[in-house]
Amino acid sequence: MKRTFTNPWPHEVHQVVDILRWKMKLGPAESPILPDAPQTPAVCLPLVPAHIAEPPDAGWRVTWLGHASFLLQGAGASILVDPVFSDYCAPLPLPGLKRKVPAPCKVADLPGIDAVLLTHGHYDHLDLPTLREIGIHTPVWIAEGHAPWLTRQGFTKVRELAWHSSAEISPGVKATSTPAQHFTARSLMDRNRGHWCGWLLEGAGCKIWHAGDSGYCPAFLDIGERYGPLDLGMIPIGAYQPRRIMRAMHMNPAEAVQAFKDTRCRQAVAMHWGTFQLTDEPMGEPPLLLARALNDECFENDRFVAAAIGHPLLIQASAAPV
Repeated sequence: MKRTFTNPWPHEVHQVVDILRWKMKLGPAESPILPDAPQTPAVCLPLVPAHIAEPPDAGWRVTWLGHASFLLQGAGASILVDPVFSDYCAPLPLPGLKRKVPAPCKVADLPGIDAVLLTHGHYDHLDLPTLREIGIHTPVWIAEGHAPWLTRQGFTKVRELAWHSSAEISPGVKATSTPAQHFTARSLMDRNRGHWCGWLLEGAGCKIWHAGDSGYCPAFLDIGERYGPLDLGMIPIGAYQPRRIMRAMHMNPAEAVQAFKDTRCRQAVAMHWGTFQLTDEPMGEPPLLLARALNDECFENDRFVAAAIGHPLLIQASAAPV
């Protein structure tokens, strides 16, 4: 029997029929939380290849590439997380899943990539055309259960890491697979045959954490206790409506701020918004609700930013506790 994966704590569970009913508009409709929120994608700043050609001399340069995709450069390495450069995050060119904003550069503009980290197998996180363009011999790290499938797709250096397992993915850079609350599938026949995770990178005196795709869950307090304080969190804030379906797998902005607190991040950058229209909320609503949630918690807005796609963040090590 093939192994399947679950989240090890109780939460609401949706079925395929729930998704179909939602997509066919058969369930109750939810109004936007902010009725005047704009239906506009994230701002995109084109990346100049020369500006990302080399990792910084100290700390990390973190560049959001749209959705959950990041270029992370530090400790002499250039690493991609969940790179998606395709025009559609789907197996077919479905109009509703077309990019609403272009990537800030082409794959050919990227520097040499030392490793690719993948959080799970959904099409908006694992994009085969992008991975093949990066190169089938580039080291790929992913949560448990996906390596045999990726190897069958032609990738030659695939490694899996279970939650809380670590490995050196580049000289001086350690990656740890961290828990998340989600599910995965590439078809109707392979639901949860692979696991899902976030990624903690340690190197150049910094700890930077990509939350992966996740609903709010008890794992965040555990991550903060085990690994915190963290110098930067990359935390999802979008794809949260309708809540009756999305709550278990995607955080809303208020939950993202709670995750920011739980994991003891010094700073954070928002992701999983403004690139693809996956769910019902207006594309411009998540950053507005993020600002509201930060204000409610008396956090300065610059501690958790909804930056433009292509805008680099420079992260330096800090010895101060959080």
